[in-house]
Amino acid sequence: MNKDSKTLLHSETIQLAKLQKIVEQTINDEKLIINNLLHPPEDVLTKGQKISDKVATFGGSWAFIISFFVILAVWILFNTLTPLKDNFDPYPFILMNLILSCIAALQAPIIMMSQNRVEEKDRMRSENDYLINLKSELAIRALHEKMDLLLEEQIKVLFESQAKQLDILKSIERKITPKV
Repeated sequence: MNKDSKTLLHSETIQLAKLQKIVEQTINDEKLIINNLLHPPEDVLTKGQKISDKVATFGGSWAFIISFFVILAVWILFNTLTPLKDNFDPYPFILMNLILSCIAALQAPIIMMSQNRVEEKDRMRSENDYLINLKSELAIRALHEKMDLLLEEQIKVLFESQAKQLDILKSIERKITPKV
């Protein structure tokens, strides 16, 4: 094996070692990100949180609005159409207003609890999106490093082959030109 082939094999070995180092570094950088994406923290909901989710889901639906409207209409009709001795909440409907106020006073904080938890889930999703973007950035950076390394090696090989070609041309020129 001549000197040039040994040099070429040695330079290829060095280049492969550099590429392997870049790949290993990329894999190590991505381990934490992949672990977070594959194993997100489990949502452990308490009984109260589950109830607040159900109340918020039902309280913000058309079923709630329609059923509430029907109950209020039945309440008003019953208390206006029945004889005075049988209706339990006469015309200004004070009891109905009290019940509506209590429902609104209880429903609002329950819905807010559910919204706070949804906001926390959204924050976690945005963190996962950030981690995915970071992973993509690391992959792109590793590709750039690999490309730079390959280009650097190609330029080096081209420069060396050009230098050899120049030497060959000079030797040919010396053989062709007459000696004076």
